[in-house]
Amino acid sequence: MRLRSVFYVLLILALTACKQEAKETVAEAETQSETAKAFDWKAANLYFLLTDRFNNGDTTNDVNFERNKETAVLRGFEGGDLKGITQKIEEGYFSDLGINAIWMTPIVEQVHDGTDEGTGYTYAYHGYWTKDWTQLDPNFGTFEDLAALVEAAHSEGIRILLDAVINHTGPVTEQDAVWPEDWVRTEPTCTYTSYETTVECTLVKNLPDIKTESNQDVELPPALVAKWKAEGRYETEMAELDAFFARTGYPRAPRFYIMKWLTDYITDFGIDGYRVDTVRHTEAYVWQEFKKECDYAFNAWKEANPDKVLDDTPFYTVGEVYGYSINDGLMTKFVDVEKDYYKDAFTAMINFDLRSQEADVDYEAVFSRYDSILNTTLADYGTLSYLTSHDDGYPFDKARENTYTAANLLLLTPGGSQMYYGDEVGRSLLIEGTNGDATLRSAMDWEAYAQDAEAQRLLTHYQKLGQFKNNHLAVGIGRHQQLAAEPYTFSRTYADGEDTVVVALNAPKGAKIIEIGMAFAEGATLRDAYSDKTVTVKDGQVSLTSDATLVLLEAIDE
Repeated sequence: MRLRSVFYVLLILALTACKQEAKETVAEAETQSETAKAFDWKAANLYFLLTDRFNNGDTTNDVNFERNKETAVLRGFEGGDLKGITQKIEEGYFSDLGINAIWMTPIVEQVHDGTDEGTGYTYAYHGYWTKDWTQLDPNFGTFEDLAALVEAAHSEGIRILLDAVINHTGPVTEQDAVWPEDWVRTEPTCTYTSYETTVECTLVKNLPDIKTESNQDVELPPALVAKWKAEGRYETEMAELDAFFARTGYPRAPRFYIMKWLTDYITDFGIDGYRVDTVRHTEAYVWQEFKKECDYAFNAWKEANPDKVLDDTPFYTVGEVYGYSINDGLMTKFVDVEKDYYKDAFTAMINFDLRSQEADVDYEAVFSRYDSILNTTLADYGTLSYLTSHDDGYPFDKARENTYTAANLLLLTPGGSQMYYGDEVGRSLLIEGTNGDATLRSAMDWEAYAQDAEAQRLLTHYQKLGQFKNNHLAVGIGRHQQLAAEPYTFSRTYADGEDTVVVALNAPKGAKIIEIGMAFAEGATLRDAYSDKTVTVKDGQVSLTSDATLVLLEAIDE
């Protein structure tokens, strides 16, 4: 795939030239200043979306490979694509939310047909049923669309994560043959009674498991060879594979082919990270090898594109180790062993703990616990916490009855945060007629949300909190200290006072007094980022009148 990168570089240069012509010099300088905010993955404000369900930017690609059979509810392609995401980036939707990273579900070419494995007929709209790692699925868009998306995001200071699947191929269908037996196993199904029965097995029936433990040289699947030849790119792909294996010295084993194909998206497009799927179902050393190749590819892209580099932030890898909790620290427990998936592999883990809080949240208990762990056991790493997701049937507030509490908990808990598409407008997670995960995956109804007053109020709440987090590293990685119990007030201080904020939750509406303690100096002028009111510190307090119960205090630059 890398030999095509010249085209994408030219495309990006053309896009950049058009953008520069459309802006005045002063506006450009302001934009550069705005997007050059300090960034740390440990404090990321990330937005996760299903590519097919977010926004349909190109209706001409809605049906491909004759995927027109009737499916179960929310189990077919619905039109979302890369162009739709780019539209929302350019409209400022993500910037208004304070989002500084976007993770989208896999966009590689999916199996062409569907299956019915007990949940109703289903196509690979979710992106986790790979047919060809080297090509994009036309339902999601083209390489040109991906290049434009990354360029648009980077111009707004937003980083892009793709989703890496190395554990399995797509299912076997009438149109999609099983891969050769030296590539995959089709049985047994995982029983989770040991490490081996979690790793050397298929996740579910008819989801062939890549033999990631193998170091045996294997030939490419004949079906893939035939596909590449029909598409006129067999020689190009083979030349790139030869160069990869010559450089690395790896055996031509299944996992290394896939690593090569996935890291091409880094060197060709400059993506900033990978969310890695089904980590615990693959040998731990696989992810150390993958991280090494990701880092190599990212450095190669930066050397080739010095004018496109956002900053010196390293490549990000966040692992989905199902059930991992921040309380587990560095180790993931199996029945018979423990594994350290952080070591030389992952920048962060997806944290399944936050979504388990009671509806009546004890904010201080959560915040102080996270602050303690993230500054001791996980001081060199990070977490990515969420409340709702695409495959977790037990999210926080599934009925959307405590949406404001959810926003406060998600965006003010120390560490990185993962907002799931639609959290910010209360998108329903209870869709009638669905089976399994489909109920979590309805499409964004942009017109309906725009006309829904409550959705707009919630969106505004998320925007204010999200921008506050994006503007202040202290929110995500500053040291936490409770200042008062009533109203609950705390400070976060980053880098010995380089950045400090004070937050009050559940404050009374109208007039209120907020304890400041030693967080800000006597006489300091502060701004409440929630009400946009200006206040002055007097006797370790500030007096404020607003209709909100949330106060977000920050220093005013003079």
